Amino acid sequence: MKPRVAVTCDRRDAGPVTASLRVRPPRPEVFVSEHVVSRLRAAGASVLLLPPGDADGGTELLDLVDALVITGGAFDIHPHHYGEAVTARLDRVDEDRTTLELRLASAALGRDLPVLGLCGGMQAMVVAAGGSLLQHVDGHEQDTDPAGPAHALIVEPGVPTWLTTTLGPDSNSTHHQAVGRLGAFRVAARAPDGVIEAVYDPARRFAVGVQGHPELRRGDLFEALVSASLGLSPGRARG
Repeated sequence: MKPRVAVTCDRRDAGPVTASLRVRPPRPEVFVSEHVVSRLRAAGASVLLLPPGDADGGTELLDLVDALVITGGAFDIHPHHYGEAVTARLDRVDEDRTTLELRLASAALGRDLPVLGLCGGMQAMVVAAGGSLLQHVDGHEQDTDPAGPAHALIVEPGVPTWLTTTLGPDSNSTHHQAVGRLGAFRVAARAPDGVIEAVYDPARRFAVGVQGHPELRRGDLFEALVSASLGLSPGRARG
């Protein structure tokens, strides 16, 4: 049986308005980047989508899966989740989604379920583990297609070889918040300006967060997650 990977979804109150002459008012949508789903399927996994808004039910669904991906989106985690007041730029918040993802991250880390956080998903993992965020950083919202790189990655000393290889030499960048206090995590890599771009928890089978969107560029992290979900070393290729 293929390993089952749960993936959190984004939400918008009104979908795109079409040019059709038919009466089709925009209505709320739940969605996720197809690139994430495609990367996981290419790595050999089946995908279960978790919509926002069902915090308790979402954590119960972790009993049915072998790994978790917490995705990013066009929203911010409100500072009250890490004990701070708003002191800088704050974009759209989605409390239902944030509550779900913090509970999922905490539950997955607590049961040592392999978990990968993408962009805002990394931030959720860190906050769930007792960390905090920098409410705004300049210069990290690239003005080019994020299918290409925005900056180099500088890997920290002591990071496992498999993770160094998996992260690659550079990253795209679409965020304006970033990790502050690390909580239970360690820094895996930084941008040249020192902003934390990847974290990991060496005490767990696979708990990795990246500030970029690797799904738009390469599938290495998704393959590593699926390997860990099968009980293999993340650095071991699937047979």
